[in-house]
Amino acid sequence: MSKSYDVVVIGAGPAGYIAAIRAAQQGKTVACIDEWKNKDGKNAFGGTCLNAGCIPSKALLESSELYHRAGSEFKKHGIRTGEVEMDIAAMQKRRASIVRQLTGGIAGLFKANNVEGLVGHGRLLKGKKVEFTPVDGDVEIIDAEHVILASGSTPIELPVARFDGESIIDSWDTLELEAVPETLGVVGAGVIGLELGSVWARLGAKVTILEAMDDFLFMADRDVAKVAAADFKKQGLDIKLGAMVSKATVGKNGVTVEYKDKDGEQSIDVDKLVVAVGRRPVTDNLFADDAGIQLDERGFIVVDEECRTRVKGVYAIGDCVRGPMLAHKGSEEGVMVADLICGEIAEMNYDVIPSVLYTNPEIAWTGKTEAQVKESGIAYKTGQFPFMASGRAKAMEQTSGFVKIISAEEDDEILGVHIVGPMAGELIAEAVLALEFSASTEDIQRTIHAHPSLAEAVHEAALAVDGKALNFPNR
Repeated sequence: MSKSYDVVVIGAGPAGYIAAIRAAQQGKTVACIDEWKNKDGKNAFGGTCLNAGCIPSKALLESSELYHRAGSEFKKHGIRTGEVEMDIAAMQKRRASIVRQLTGGIAGLFKANNVEGLVGHGRLLKGKKVEFTPVDGDVEIIDAEHVILASGSTPIELPVARFDGESIIDSWDTLELEAVPETLGVVGAGVIGLELGSVWARLGAKVTILEAMDDFLFMADRDVAKVAAADFKKQGLDIKLGAMVSKATVGKNGVTVEYKDKDGEQSIDVDKLVVAVGRRPVTDNLFADDAGIQLDERGFIVVDEECRTRVKGVYAIGDCVRGPMLAHKGSEEGVMVADLICGEIAEMNYDVIPSVLYTNPEIAWTGKTEAQVKESGIAYKTGQFPFMASGRAKAMEQTSGFVKIISAEEDDEILGVHIVGPMAGELIAEAVLALEFSASTEDIQRTIHAHPSLAEAVHEAALAVDGKALNFPNR
């Protein structure tokens, strides 16, 4: 007799495991299937984010930032450390420990919420049946009333720079490096490329980033991108825009990268080359040909605004569907879908999903950029407040950047918030809440913010929208 569940989730990344837990909390019988294997060959829940992306990268970003500050900033604070030494092995051990704790924690959450975690490969069949191929054991056919596909994504490989795991590497391999390369090339100046480049630059590598687009951080507000580019340059990141990579050749001493820019054919030699040009959805062997699942022209599973596929009772969430490839986007889709399955009213506001780059300075935004607002034809007003006027930022020795707020001229509704500076990833939460509730700049103006705090910069930016900033001259 085959097993039967109310809900079967394929994939235990941030989208899948959250969906499974939420459905189980509402009384559904739930199984979550996952086949992720770490570099040591051991299975682990958590998907890319916990094992090879968000969490390990932030662990290394924090370690590299502390190392950099100890060597360059501590003296300003009156802290004498002597010569600062680096222990890459210890940094990597700490990173691995954090990953183990969090991935192991998911197994604990499954147990606490009565979710059956199944280790192996899941494949959707016709009629909402799921073929489960365990790591050890025979193939099983599972019956499900509802199926949620949460298969995630994988790095895009360039035909001219194929991954070899040694010299030409993806983001996961970059996080596993056991020594600091003297020279590091990065293809792609997106979120992943900039974060990884920042880590190894702070640890001593000479980093060159090759970006095919002419605009730096095209998805960010132009004011933010301009400040960020200047800061990265000061930090030693050599970012070459309009650089189209044509060939990467592995030799005895590293990789020769050939590219073309406005000045013609160019080349650089690097010890390691990181290819970080985006990610693609994982759908290989995820469903049978007759299962009824449709893919779009980019390979994403086609879903409606509530993540329903063309097959009744089958949903898809996270990186394998349209929208930004962000863990928090996938998690909230998981909550929405689980609630819908359980008969609850649920929806997602895709217009206010925050984006964060955990570089130094951090970059975060939500809502529309000024260019997008201008293109829409809406009359608008803006206000900015620089962190150099923040007492808290000065105390932290982190005064680069600003908070920028864009609001509608007619009714003062906040349309977008953009931050470059210290703790931008934390400060953006207030902005997300404001946009979610269609708040006005006046709402933030009349909200008391603790002093001294970085959050005061958000308050002052809101005041600046109406020319009422109190701690910086109004423009």
